[in-house]
Amino acid sequence: MLCRNCQTEIADKALICYRCGTATTEAKYQPYVAPTRMMSPRLVWAFIVVLLLVIAALFLLHSKA
Repeated sequence: MLCRNCQTEIADKALICYRCGTATTEAKYQPYVAPTRMMSPRLVWAFIVVLLLVIAALFLLHSKA
């Protein structure tokens, strides 16, 4: 059989081409791609509120001194 990439003669039972490394068949299983984890909008808003409260507290403590 011929390699589909480089046209080299390879054995009929070969899994990959010995010359270029191309697979002789399509992969039976595709590799797992983990879903991207995004922060939920509720968590983002909670973080912003806490950050604003900390900044306000620091401002008030600094202005009293």
